[in-house]
Amino acid sequence: MLQEKGFIDEKVDPNIKLVDEINRLKKEKNAVILSHYYVEGDLQDIADHVGDSLGLAQAAAATDADIIVFVGVHFMAETAKIINPSKKVLLPDLKAGCSLADSAPAEKFAEFKAKYPGHKVISYINCTAELKTMTDVICTSANAVKIVESFPKDQPLIFAPDKNLGNYINNLTGREMVLWDGACMVHEKYSVEKIAELMDAHPDAEFIAHPECEKPVLILADFIGSTTALLNRVQSSPSKKFIVATEAGILHQMTRACPDKIFIPAPSVDSTCGCNDCSYMKLNSMQKLYICLKHELPEVILSEEVIKAAQAPIFRMLELSK
Repeated sequence: MLQEKGFIDEKVDPNIKLVDEINRLKKEKNAVILSHYYVEGDLQDIADHVGDSLGLAQAAAATDADIIVFVGVHFMAETAKIINPSKKVLLPDLKAGCSLADSAPAEKFAEFKAKYPGHKVISYINCTAELKTMTDVICTSANAVKIVESFPKDQPLIFAPDKNLGNYINNLTGREMVLWDGACMVHEKYSVEKIAELMDAHPDAEFIAHPECEKPVLILADFIGSTTALLNRVQSSPSKKFIVATEAGILHQMTRACPDKIFIPAPSVDSTCGCNDCSYMKLNSMQKLYICLKHELPEVILSEEVIKAAQAPIFRMLELSK
């Protein structure tokens, strides 16, 4: 069993029925599968819980399973481990990272934070466990406004690591949070020009966007919201056609929820296929999930010190999100 690639490099018998075997192993090992909206559709379909970062953190906090298999990216599995330090947390591919989390190295952020004494830190959940240890409270795009407004108006704040989400929240709340200069490579690649052309070609389409997108994209949007909010929007809106500016994996759930509606992925600057995928999310596969459950590897390991320090801001978020 080799793990140099970030996963166990093992050939899977092509005759194996992966869905049946994964479900068998899950039951046998008392495991729960948590899948993010951005992974491939078959991985969403086999999950016990599929959702955005907030929903999956809540599911991780509520589970009584012995093993948590997080089909997503590394910071999500770390969060599950922080919430459940006594449980085994697995990630099908340890190289499933996050460009946004990578944009805020803990040592650099510590230097940045030191420049703003008296500031409280709100960190977007899309960050490393180490950065969470320097945070007063975690937020997601679904609860960011609520988290920010839980602080007194005169309390100076730092928001990390997503400058686009931070700027959007500043505009909504009238705050002047100090923003770390980080961003998600998926949501920064959208082409305003191509989106405008698409809107002209489909005047009956509603343009919906995730707040991690850059401001010029958000200005064009008819609706802005978290991944779950976008999913709820397509179900509640009378519109029959949508241009969607977030990772294309969410289109699977949108199509399932509204099979009579049309969903068009917003194009990126360098897009040739008209979609915008997260290459890290797409490292997950049914084969890797099966092998991961079979061997209970790769496992996400964190030190007791990091877990203890990171728990407080996460649990505060969960409490404020009730």
